[in-house]
Order: sequence, then C-alpha cells, then structure tokens
Amino acid sequence: MYGEVFREAPVFVTGHTGFKGAWLSLMLSQLGAKVIGYALSPPTTPSLFMQSGLAANVTHIEADIRDQVQLIRALRAHHPRFIFHLAAQPLVLDAYRNPLETYDINVMGSLKLLDAVRQTGISTTIIMVVTDKCYQNNEWVYGYRENDALGGYDPYSASKAAMDIASQSYQLSFFPLDAINEHGVSVATVRSGNVIGGGDWAYNRIVPDAIRAFFNGESLQLRNPSAVRPWQHVLEPLSGYLWLAAQLSRDPARFTGGWNFGPLPTESSSVRLLADTMVSAWGDGVQWHDASTNTTLHEANLLRLNIDKAVSMLGWSPVWDFQTTVERTVRWYKASIDANAEQTIELCADDIAAYVQSASKAGLAWTS
Repeated sequence: MYGEVFREAPVFVTGHTGFKGAWLSLMLSQLGAKVIGYALSPPTTPSLFMQSGLAANVTHIEADIRDQVQLIRALRAHHPRFIFHLAAQPLVLDAYRNPLETYDINVMGSLKLLDAVRQTGISTTIIMVVTDKCYQNNEWVYGYRENDALGGYDPYSASKAAMDIASQSYQLSFFPLDAINEHGVSVATVRSGNVIGGGDWAYNRIVPDAIRAFFNGESLQLRNPSAVRPWQHVLEPLSGYLWLAAQLSRDPARFTGGWNFGPLPTESSSVRLLADTMVSAWGDGVQWHDASTNTTLHEANLLRLNIDKAVSMLGWSPVWDFQTTVERTVRWYKASIDANAEQTIELCADDIAAYVQSASKAGLAWTS
C-alpha cells in the first residue's frame, strides 16, 4: 500500500488551501507524511482548510506560486521527496473575467515551480495536476486518451493544456529519463474528471452552488442542465495521484508522462441527473430550475475521459459509483453544519476510511 512510501516523507503540496489540496493534505497526514503546504490564503469563506484546522497539522507556507524566490527558499529548507502541484486558478468563468491572470498562474506558476526544482538541484518526484479540460474538445461520445491532442477553446482549458505541454517540455529538457541517476527528478502530469465532495465552497461550481441554495431554502439555478461531465468523488483521483507518485518514484521510465483518472464510462452523467440526485439525497423539498441563457461564453457540453491506461498499468480503478459519490457528498455537507475543526476532520476521516474499505474489497493494487 502507498502508505509505506509516504510515512515520514517530506511532501510538498502547492495549493493546499484549496478544495482538492486540503483533501490531499489530510490524506497524506493520515499516511504519516510530513506535509509542507505552499499556497495563498484560502480562496473561499468558508473553506475546508479553515473548517478542518489544517494549518495546525501541516507546515503552512502562505505565498504565491509565482514567487520563485520563496519557492526556492521553501524547497531548499524542506527537500521534499514528493511534490504535488495543485496551485491554480481553477474556474472556467473566472478565467473569462481574468484571462491573463489565469494564464500567469496556471502556466508561469507551474514553470516557476519546475524551474525552482531545477535550480535547487533536489531529487524529487513531481505530480503536476492538470484537468480533463486540457484536451482539444471535439464533443466526442467516447473518452479522451492520454495521447489525444491537447487544446482549449476557453482561457481556462487552454491555460491548463499549455501547462501540461510546458511541464512535459521541462521533463524532457531538464529531467530526461536517460540522466535520471544524475538529476533524480521524475515528472508526471495527471488529468482528472469533475471532482465533487464535502468541503468545496467555490462559486460557479454546481455542488457548492447547490449546497448554498439548499441551506438558504432557494432553488438551485442550472446554467447548462444537459452538459455531461465525468463526475467523481474527490478521493478517487487523489488515490490515483498518490499511487502514481509511489510507482513513479520507483520506476520513472515506466510511469513518466500523462495519466487520466476518471469514472467508468457508464458513470459520466448530465448536470441534470447530478442535480436530481442531490435533490433526492438532500430531501426537505429542495429543488432546481433551468436557468440556461444564451450566453456567448463557451463551455464544453460533452466531456469524457478514457482511463484504460491507469487501470491496466497502475492497477487503479474508480471505487464509488455515481449514486454513492453524490450521497456521500451530501451527507458530508449536512453533517458539517456547526461542526468544529475536530468534527470536520472526523467527517473527512470517515469518508477516507469508507473509501479505502471499498477499494480494499474491490482488491485494488494500492490497498494490498
């Protein structure tokens, strides 16, 4: 199991104050890792980072990913054995409002991290977290494979595609596999589906928007009910990132490159079905309504990922089906009302334990 790999290991997590970063930091802490978090202050109020009191359980560095001086200082101070890069501007609509900042954070921030590794000369394993939206979207009914063309219509998608390409360029140019014994750096990029789970409080994301509406007794507004996305619980891709990092550290030649982590093909669902399932799980008469408009802002309508590579080469596979994913998510939010930090961590620990138990029953490689 990957827990043996991370126990007592210094692990550098950028973006640990965000939704996925906070969950990853909690998982690593449970595995006994020495987590060093590097990020700006939490992007939302509330935030899982604050709700869980995560700052007390990790080394918390509040700094900008674009500040290379700070990055170099932090890397030299902690010599991380693993780096998980999640710091990003993660919202499609925000990227339309601030496109240059989005490109700056997502592309240049990522390059400054990789170049900081180059300048410090540390040996480390790096997981660069991208997105499923990095593929050139042709509205195909089948899932995108890792060797399909990258691209992006909207600024967010294009910035993440550029980040992926730039990351692979740095790996080839400065951390080539044929010189791994000299530089000791291995790099992989990961592309996951639309993650949901407790503790996400971002705006213009369907689950936190729904939770706010339900808490306030309002109807959830859906701007694109027919859109299809590869929904998955946040623990799904994070388990894949951890297992990939463990394998990459042992065999860079085999595991360097791009990797998809998403649900099974049958589990990709429409926004409408997600809203219906959330309404049913929440109860209390909550509802949603179609608020789609003739906006000129482009968003992909159909998006699926092919995960054959992760299944066959890593022995990783999704654990929770769509129904379980939504029900666990809604349960977390309902239980989090008035919860203190200790209780919030218990909620997260309960989800993690239930997920690992399900994975173990399925006989997945990383649980053995």
